[in-house]
Amino acid sequence: MMTKASRWLLAAAALALALTYVLPLWTIDLEAPQYPEGLGMVIRIDAIEGQEPHHLGNINNLNHYIGMKRIVPESIPELKIMPGVVGLLILLGLGTAVLGRRRLLYAWTALFLLTSVVGLADFYKWEYDYGHDLDDENAIIKIPGMSYQPPLIGSKQILNFRAHSWPGSGGWIAIAVGALASGLTVYEFRRRQEDGGGDRDGLNSKGGDPDGRSSPTLVDRADGSVGSPPRAVAIIATVGALATNAAACSPPGPRALVAGVDACESCLMPVANDGHGAEVVTETGRILTFDSIECLVGWLQREGDGTPVRSAWVTDLEEPGSWIVADEAYYLGGATLPSPMGLGLHAFAREEDRDRARSEVGGSALDWMGVKGAVAEAWPDGRPRRGHGGHSETLGARRGTDHPGSGGSSIAPVS
Repeated sequence: MMTKASRWLLAAAALALALTYVLPLWTIDLEAPQYPEGLGMVIRIDAIEGQEPHHLGNINNLNHYIGMKRIVPESIPELKIMPGVVGLLILLGLGTAVLGRRRLLYAWTALFLLTSVVGLADFYKWEYDYGHDLDDENAIIKIPGMSYQPPLIGSKQILNFRAHSWPGSGGWIAIAVGALASGLTVYEFRRRQEDGGGDRDGLNSKGGDPDGRSSPTLVDRADGSVGSPPRAVAIIATVGALATNAAACSPPGPRALVAGVDACESCLMPVANDGHGAEVVTETGRILTFDSIECLVGWLQREGDGTPVRSAWVTDLEEPGSWIVADEAYYLGGATLPSPMGLGLHAFAREEDRDRARSEVGGSALDWMGVKGAVAEAWPDGRPRRGHGGHSETLGARRGTDHPGSGGSSIAPVS
């Protein structure tokens, strides 16, 4: 059994992790002559924000000049996963302190350290992706061979900026918890060795009670302690690892568009959540936003083969904010109801909604292949030939009007 002091210290360490829900995990500061007061970004367990209200926006504007993608917290799946992972570690740590088993302490410490290493590796990968995956075509400042990855920890000169990356107060608490858990593990392991290498958790070398009886379940001992078979150690460690991996490996989906904040990956225009937006989820979990179906398809034509795409999504015109897998939606093309980029393309989750809209505003019924063909015909190079067509009015505003015929582009219907 662990000593009483070790159990109290482990419980305190597990509870200390709860502070990471309110304290910043990491900070990134930027110093430059044109920003004498500096710019800063704070990474929390479930959010990324500027140190001042305008900082994140300024950083995104600077990133645009050098071709870096915007930092949109809602598009980062790890921010949704981390609160559950930390909560699980807290519960497992408290359970280990209550049971007082050394083997559970070893397992919990290993799980905590493994989670920390995976988290840092993922953070490095995120920084690498943002610093190297540049939009050279639209970048205003282009320096061949230059990358803009900030340091994982420490300081680094990037053009005329000095970047500093360090753990925040919540990050230092997590580091202290890892150090304390490691120290307790070493201390309890040495105690066990000093006791002759025997298992002092109330079990003999064969996994039974000291009197030789088997112990397949938790049993109350005569001294009031709780016995646990060795396989309980494996169970709690396995459950913790599986839960952590399941959270980390769950495929990310689309997120809600943020009107006036999100920008179209293709045309760089602001995205309006008016029933025309679209998103791509990459294999790395990044989410790219688009202001229209046309821009989504045009981007896929131009860059889809170079960017590993996990899934593509379009917004239901009937229910803005409701997402549909792109190749499962029902489309209306060439209608008199305009779309943001002028091709009159609209998506619906239900065929009957599409057909009802078609009877009111005209157009052709299309499937995903038909949509891609229509965009390829209108935009051979994947970009519009003319300027932005303006965001459309809602379907509800057009219902009951005297425009039943098809207008706009000529698009072949589904056969």
